[in-house]
Amino acid sequence: MRIDLRRLGLAGGLLTGSLTVAYAQQPATFPRNGVYDQRPGLYAFTHATIFTDYKTRLNDATLLIRDGKVEAVGTKVKIPAGAVVQDLKGRFIYPGFVDLYAAYGVPEVKAPERQGRRSGPQMESTKAGAYDWNQAIHPEVNAAELFRANAEQADAYRRQGFGAVLTHQPDGIARGTAALVSLNTSRRESEVLLQDRAAAAFSFDKGSSTQDYPSSLMGSIALLRQSYLDADWNQRNPTREQNLSLRALNQQRSLPAIFEVRDKLNALRADKLGDEFGVQYIIKGHGDEYQRIADIKATKAPLILTLNFPDAYQVDDVYDAARVSLQELKHWEMAPANPAMLAKAGVPFALSTADLKDKKKFLPNLRKAVQYGLTEEQALQALTAIPATLVKAEDRVGALKPGMEANFLVCSNRLLAEDNVLLDNWVQGERYQLSTLPADYRGVYTLQVGQQPGGRLLLAGKPEAPELKIVGAAGDTVKGTMSVNGELATLVFNPNPKAKGSGAIRLSGYYTAESRTFQGDGQLPDATTVKWSAQRLEEATRTARRDSIKAPVPPQLGAVQYPFVAYGRAEVPTQQTILIKNTTVWTSEAAGKLENADVLLQNGKIARIGRNLSVPSGGRSIDGTGKHLTPGIIDEHSHLAISGGVNEGTQSVTSEVSIADVVDPEDVDVYRDLAGGVVAAQLLHGSANPIGGQSALIKMRWGMTPEQMKIQGATGFIKFALGENVKQSNWGELNTVRFPQTRMGTEQVFVDAFTRAKEYEQEWKAWNKLSKAKRKKGEAPRRDLELEALVEILNKQRFITCHSYVQSEINMLMNVADRMGFQVNTFTHILEGYKVADKMKERGINASTFSDWWAYKNEVRDAIPYNASIMHDVGLNVAINSDDAEMSRRLNQEAAKTVKYGGLSEEEALKLVTINPAKMLHLDKNMGSIKEGKDADVVLWTDHPLSIYARAERTFVDGREMFSLETDQQLRQQMQQERLRIVQKMLEAKKSGATTQMPTARPNKHYHCDTMGEEKELDQ
Repeated sequence: MRIDLRRLGLAGGLLTGSLTVAYAQQPATFPRNGVYDQRPGLYAFTHATIFTDYKTRLNDATLLIRDGKVEAVGTKVKIPAGAVVQDLKGRFIYPGFVDLYAAYGVPEVKAPERQGRRSGPQMESTKAGAYDWNQAIHPEVNAAELFRANAEQADAYRRQGFGAVLTHQPDGIARGTAALVSLNTSRRESEVLLQDRAAAAFSFDKGSSTQDYPSSLMGSIALLRQSYLDADWNQRNPTREQNLSLRALNQQRSLPAIFEVRDKLNALRADKLGDEFGVQYIIKGHGDEYQRIADIKATKAPLILTLNFPDAYQVDDVYDAARVSLQELKHWEMAPANPAMLAKAGVPFALSTADLKDKKKFLPNLRKAVQYGLTEEQALQALTAIPATLVKAEDRVGALKPGMEANFLVCSNRLLAEDNVLLDNWVQGERYQLSTLPADYRGVYTLQVGQQPGGRLLLAGKPEAPELKIVGAAGDTVKGTMSVNGELATLVFNPNPKAKGSGAIRLSGYYTAESRTFQGDGQLPDATTVKWSAQRLEEATRTARRDSIKAPVPPQLGAVQYPFVAYGRAEVPTQQTILIKNTTVWTSEAAGKLENADVLLQNGKIARIGRNLSVPSGGRSIDGTGKHLTPGIIDEHSHLAISGGVNEGTQSVTSEVSIADVVDPEDVDVYRDLAGGVVAAQLLHGSANPIGGQSALIKMRWGMTPEQMKIQGATGFIKFALGENVKQSNWGELNTVRFPQTRMGTEQVFVDAFTRAKEYEQEWKAWNKLSKAKRKKGEAPRRDLELEALVEILNKQRFITCHSYVQSEINMLMNVADRMGFQVNTFTHILEGYKVADKMKERGINASTFSDWWAYKNEVRDAIPYNASIMHDVGLNVAINSDDAEMSRRLNQEAAKTVKYGGLSEEEALKLVTINPAKMLHLDKNMGSIKEGKDADVVLWTDHPLSIYARAERTFVDGREMFSLETDQQLRQQMQQERLRIVQKMLEAKKSGATTQMPTARPNKHYHCDTMGEEKELDQ
């Protein structure tokens, strides 16, 4: 037999109460203390519109669930005896959502609070046990073991439509495994755990670790890279080390891997790291992926998208508005379009409540994303099928098919309709009521009140507040009121409102769903009691609930620009054929300075140099009369365009880290350098330790990706350092733990490091000489990225740029190099180079110095402005560098100072910032001078290039006009117009009631050699 819901107190088409039916199946492994409820969890939901998955819709269908599982779904489902039947006519059923990025039910981990002053650096891990040496690497953490169901947290998720979440402990770099759990809070943890070790979790954030290393983004990348290598080695040589962390990392290699990043550039970095080890990460993004869609798509990484859209800024005050960067303004406008833009590009993604402090914003923000172009089908797919598939749980959640978890939503309308209400969220067959909504009584009824002539009752308007009209037998119409409480209804109307002394008829009663009839008792104006009834006409029409979603017209948005900061453009300039005519050409070659010459740029190269050249077909001519053309300036020592810290100074040797991992193409200083005629630079690690990190050689390809910024095929370089910084002279009295603390100790660091590197190299050489048979029986050496970089130096595959000041230490390193068998390529800063120039010349060492810096710390007290010219005259290859994002924009003027201090010729002075640094960086075959066949990296100056009045009119990189004074003015106007447009839009948003936030101050900071810390604020 069927069980009528009304007999269970569940009438009205909806179940009542927050949780009405207990779990029906007794767990086999737990004893029951007390009386056990034997009722089966068997429910039939009939006459509903059911979406069995994101694209399959069944009309007038039935969903049958038993014991928390879907038993059947379709239009011809036979309802078994004993089923609790719920008529959901006019309602919609959807699969429950799945959130792939949660910390539900898992304890939060916080870094221990420091009491009072710091106790100094922490070099070693304090975690007891056979675990990794670094506290940020703890893949052994298993969320399933930590998980405890949390009713309050679960309720917040359920109210947004979620029935299951992937939960993990978001702490550290290798974070351990995540567990897929349902949001049922009446069962035991063992019953709601759907998948143990469903995925592995990673990030670049070391989290609660109090260990100093890593202190930079490049350090985090290097640590994870080394951890993967160590895990491989540990797996091949299990008897060498019983490391539980590495063992866990190996066990996770077959699991889906989720990598949390803080921006789209880190998404590219994470994917690149994964490619090195054959891991395709699922990237949990930060909502800015639309800014690099083509590059994000090229990673082939599925995404987990946040809907944490930024609030509008308070821009009423012009001073406050000026503190909001163009990037922030544009992101506020465009962030809601992120899902739609990615969907259009074919990038797969799941949607998550992650990053939302208030989860109540999720559904409103989802509807906002739909307003910006995301379709209902795409949204539902991103909330069900995609997340389920990504963690290989498509047979459990994400759809409504036989055998799957009975996780589903009951909605009053289509999921993303504006008036839709989430009524119930069923999780593993148990109901969690979210909202109440009266039954929809609207329609046309026959009305009979006592013995009075019959009439018609018309109900229209909103379902929750029907508008009532009574049409009498004579055709006269009067209005009345109707109030509904569950199935109880009260009607009040005056049949003769114009008649003197007339009164209202009051009717009270209840609604019977099967017969679609109201009935009850009433009272006439003369106090006569009557029976009344109103039966809905089968043929009558009624206002139908909207059953389709009309695609909204997306709002008009500004364009994505590259890079997505000030001075960005709709597209990166293309290579052009350009003839620069009748100009003074400073070749930085033996040809010297050419007057009234022409230079042809074609296919990214300097094609021809001469006079009276003709413009090729399709080319463009630039009049250089009265102007000067020079090679692009090359900065041998720069710290711009670096993300997440310039120093990994936590250890004395960090040759495993690399600036190439953290190139930041959105640093506005790149554009400013172009305005100063700079076309390339060596991005150096800082000088916090004797052996620092590897360099990146880049061209100023403004608007391109980090990988495109790098000079392909460039020689590898690395930063060494001497002096006060490496021995921590100015780090404070607590920094007395890390070796070295003296200049003597600095020497010993070099000797020790290269001794170990030689031993490491010999170990590998011996292994590589073994036969295959012997290798099968032996144990391969462990790959050590720190030592591999030093071996590259020994083999002249990587070259040293060394931060230096005083002659004693310069002599020391040259002697150590002689003794250990390596060579210093360049001494940078080298302010006492004039004292040791002869010794440097004997060894072929380059010198990159400042023009006139002195007296800024103790070890530069002997600096003189004649240093560069003296070293030049001795025969060294000398360059002038910046080490400063401000100075780099005027390196032409810095080079000009050597004309005054030392009497260098103008041509030789210009070489200090063109061909000479190119030679230092082994780039001179392609860069540094104007010569046919070299890269078209040139600058057209308005005046003599060494003059303080000279401005870079046009800067070409690879034949692309990356900067021009004309375009710069256009960009400034466009930026101003764009700012004003978005500010007006924000004012309108505030006027309409949108939440706003105050702008935050952004101090202008630049990295220098001694900058410690991860964050850098950009002046944008």
